[in-house]
Amino acid sequence: MDWSIQEVARLAGTTSRTLRHYDDVGLVPPSRIGSNGYRYYDADALVRLQRVLLLRELGLGIPAIAEVLEGHQDDVHALSTHRDLLRQEQQRLARQLASVEATISTLEGGEQPMAENMFDGFDHTQYKEEVEERWGKDAYAKSDSWWRSMSAEEKKAWQQRVADLGADWIAAAQAGTDPESDEAQALAQRHFDWLAGIPGTPGGGSTGPSYEYLTGLGEMYVADDRFAANYGGTAGAEFVRDALRVYADRNLR
Repeated sequence: MDWSIQEVARLAGTTSRTLRHYDDVGLVPPSRIGSNGYRYYDADALVRLQRVLLLRELGLGIPAIAEVLEGHQDDVHALSTHRDLLRQEQQRLARQLASVEATISTLEGGEQPMAENMFDGFDHTQYKEEVEERWGKDAYAKSDSWWRSMSAEEKKAWQQRVADLGADWIAAAQAGTDPESDEAQALAQRHFDWLAGIPGTPGGGSTGPSYEYLTGLGEMYVADDRFAANYGGTAGAEFVRDALRVYADRNLR
């Protein structure tokens, strides 16, 4: 028995576009291609897809996932490893929940929350290996040092800035804004300035991100569901990518 790409996308809660991308990069090839050109997946392929999706949820990038799949041929052993990692993530989320609930209770009681108790379970280093793989250890070290040097208020303000930018991107995409329009390019400028403010960004500092970095980041937003979610999904990420490319073509060539 096998399933069409549309059926698998529906069952797995993903998209046909993502499945085609996983095929292109060798992560989850279909078990056969029908005479109609459609991809079909058997049970073994679904097990492999489950492993890929679990690893993506844990924050691994595609190259790292490929290495994991290559190193674990035994599906039962591999899934057992994934299960252990998921339990660790479950524990981390439970700590986050307890931390947030404690802060709510403290504020409702009219008391001042204790800073040392507010961030249990919040770990910005979860993408450390992926950042180092993509942009080098120096890039991660600089951004990590910068983040740790910030006060709780500064971190909160920075996170709000990121959230506002993401919300404005989503609103513009949903409104059907032209990537070349002044509105979209103003958002692209804010995005550029945001990246330029992060130490360790390739081409960052006084000059800001490089052409290659900015356009490559746009492509990653589309290819990686974790990032696309920040912009309302694949369509929103495509709008961001296109607007960033227009900005880069106009300003960074």
